[in-house]
Amino acid sequence: MAYRPTVRGRRLARELRRLREDRGLTLQEVADRLGGSRATVSRLETGQTRPRQRDVAALLDLYEAPAAEREALLTLARQTGQRGWWTAYVDVFTGSYVALEDEASEIRTWDAQLIHGLLQTEDYARAVISAGRLLPGPEDVDRRIAARKARQALLDRPDAPHLHAVFDEAVVRRPVGGPAVMSSQLLALAKAARRPNVTIHVLPYDAGAHAGLDGRFTILSYPNPADPDIAYVEGTMGDVYLESAEETGQHRKRFDQITALALSPAESTRLIVEAAKE
Repeated sequence: MAYRPTVRGRRLARELRRLREDRGLTLQEVADRLGGSRATVSRLETGQTRPRQRDVAALLDLYEAPAAEREALLTLARQTGQRGWWTAYVDVFTGSYVALEDEASEIRTWDAQLIHGLLQTEDYARAVISAGRLLPGPEDVDRRIAARKARQALLDRPDAPHLHAVFDEAVVRRPVGGPAVMSSQLLALAKAARRPNVTIHVLPYDAGAHAGLDGRFTILSYPNPADPDIAYVEGTMGDVYLESAEETGQHRKRFDQITALALSPAESTRLIVEAAKE
């Protein structure tokens, strides 16, 4: 099973790299002193492998980490080793996104094609999954539907993140799954907009050219200041995770510009309800 680092796992990896660099050690020097390989140390610092307690402890001993910091990082290592709910759907979730989404305190997302997965009804999701993927049979579609339902439980948790979604008007007008399925989905979307942790905007056609023309993206933010925002860009040829301050800052700016052109939440809900009736 491929390891998919959580936010805590990424934080641990960053801290291990920082400690090594603070000590002025190269990857090879660390590997030589611990009797391991340079590749192993590198994978721990880049979150490409599940950290084992003994490996992290050995690194912390080598770096002479202060007691409080050592305990905090060993706790992170223990938490990182715990399997999340998504591991039951490793055949469906092929990237790190759901693990990163699961720990977010705020999710900002722009899409010109589809309603966000956290807000999809079962019938809408079934239509999307059936149309977009060449799956062997109906049982594979059912498997993905079950995974999506498990993912949607995120919004019902006591510590649920705030979801701020902006959709192009085309998303509201495109009858995915047919009129009945789409009407039901739109009414569900209008209902979701009344939740305290959900904000929905619709970008109208008459907005013209805008900052979201390059495609959909999501920005994940976290409660711990030690965890930087992550901008996630999904594509048919693979997913991209952007973490530098410059890259995430650009995506936040794009999101703000799109939102500024969109209808207000109240106006958006009215448009969504009207589209459902039509």
